[in-house]
Amino acid sequence: MSPTTTAPRPRRGPWIRGALFPALCAVALLAATAVPATAAQPGAPHPARQSGTVVRTDHGLVRGVSHGSYTTFDGIPYAAPPTGPLRWRAPVPAAPWHGVRDATTPAQRCVQMPAPGAGAVLGSEDCLYLNVTAPKPKPAGQKRPVLVWMHGGAFLGGSGGDYSAGQLAVRGDAVVVTVNYRLGIFGYFGHPGLGSAPPFGLADQQAALRWVRANAERFGGDPRGVTLFGESAGALGICAHLTSPTAAGLFQRAVLQSGSCLTSFPRGALGPGTPAYEPFASQADVQTAGAAAAGQLGCPAGGGDEVLACLRGQSTDRLATAQLMQSFNRPAFGNALLPEAPDRALASGRFHRVPVMLGTNHDEMRMFVGLSLAAFPLRTESDYRARLVDAFGPAAPAVEAQYPAAHHPTPALAWAAVLTDRSFACTTLAAGRAIAARAPGLPLYGYEFSDPDAPVLTGLPANPDFPYGAAHGFEMPFLFSSFPTDRPLTDAQRALSDRMVDYWTDFARTGNPNASDAPFWPRLHPSSPLARSVQSLAPGAGGIRPVDARTAHHCSFWDSLPR
Repeated sequence: MSPTTTAPRPRRGPWIRGALFPALCAVALLAATAVPATAAQPGAPHPARQSGTVVRTDHGLVRGVSHGSYTTFDGIPYAAPPTGPLRWRAPVPAAPWHGVRDATTPAQRCVQMPAPGAGAVLGSEDCLYLNVTAPKPKPAGQKRPVLVWMHGGAFLGGSGGDYSAGQLAVRGDAVVVTVNYRLGIFGYFGHPGLGSAPPFGLADQQAALRWVRANAERFGGDPRGVTLFGESAGALGICAHLTSPTAAGLFQRAVLQSGSCLTSFPRGALGPGTPAYEPFASQADVQTAGAAAAGQLGCPAGGGDEVLACLRGQSTDRLATAQLMQSFNRPAFGNALLPEAPDRALASGRFHRVPVMLGTNHDEMRMFVGLSLAAFPLRTESDYRARLVDAFGPAAPAVEAQYPAAHHPTPALAWAAVLTDRSFACTTLAAGRAIAARAPGLPLYGYEFSDPDAPVLTGLPANPDFPYGAAHGFEMPFLFSSFPTDRPLTDAQRALSDRMVDYWTDFARTGNPNASDAPFWPRLHPSSPLARSVQSLAPGAGGIRPVDARTAHHCSFWDSLPR
């Protein structure tokens, strides 16, 4: 389906039920537990880190930690705690402080999707903090590019503090900012009493960008050279900001990793019978879900102050249930921040004209399928055919003709290939096509992370005869060296990591990833079936080269089917 075609949106009731929960929970938990981290109370000094660089922000002095070639400043508040009467309100500025604030330890993560059977809530509602990594020394008269990272995790998990940005900062000579933002019911709740409130988690991200604009120069960064980059849900958020009127001027470049304005999942993608997934929801749908949730929580019906007082009076534990968290993980459109669905805004040309780099991983959906195989085995061609029918109905035979099980090592890998192409590879190229159609001169670059032997992210189950390949999220250890995996990078993978850091930071610096000592990266031509314009990123000789991703992922076929 072309990006200008309007199709009915799958509707989701107030609650997501059944098999979708384990898959969403697993994705969120991977994000929430990816990097072991201990969080201090915001502003509390770390006993072993009493010395370091002091920087004056617009709200007060902060003391960071020197790591030799770079300095980190962790747990800096960019907005007031969204607690009590500020719960489910747009972020307001943080209060200034006196003296020197300790910035040696990340703040607590925002409240996360709970694990099955978990007791205590993971995270805190007091969580609107960010972390800055800056190379040393400060440049004399020259400002560095600034990269602002929005983490993934299905809008249910993750934290900016999970990402160590030293390699990006030092090798790329850039200032890197990682951000916490509200998640689940705390970030994406709606209710008739709240009116056309913005998606609070996305409003948090824009508040962080305003903080960056006000403070980047104090850390050696260029406030007019901000690149917004993120992965998965982080990339979906960036798609929203590209189409958000209230984000105008807050960033000058955008990198979307494994998420675009057209990303969606068909029915059954996360397990048999699970509903189709669209990452954004209408304000009306979110308000309806919120009214139902209020009733379940024992709050009065209606949209007046009484029901809002009741909802804001609920404890964090009462709200941070698996059911409530997963019921509110889709940002709403139909408000000042997001007036219309991002896919439609993109198709109609209502997006910010900034250079864009967007891409996917070669085997994206192997991560999701691998997570579900224990609960939903997929062993035979009959199992595979049943999945196709569940997902595509009358089009299932046509999909099977494009992806015969016999052409893949196992039926499970065939299913993962179908979903990768349908949900990530071709939707991302279609998003590129929409950008190019409305802004033909805009710098636009596409990539595909293609390492078939990338280290497996810690926490993923091992499945016999199911290699993960270049699955969803597997590029992150190549950009953030702290990301935990089952084994370290090889020498060839470290060389690829260096090259990716160079590409990302060169793009942040100039809007063009190319440099004289790197394999040439052409601009993306997403409409041409013959164009080799997607940069393949893989280790070894010839691993970095332009490829025809549109043909490799059967995108002409997918474009012919309703989305």
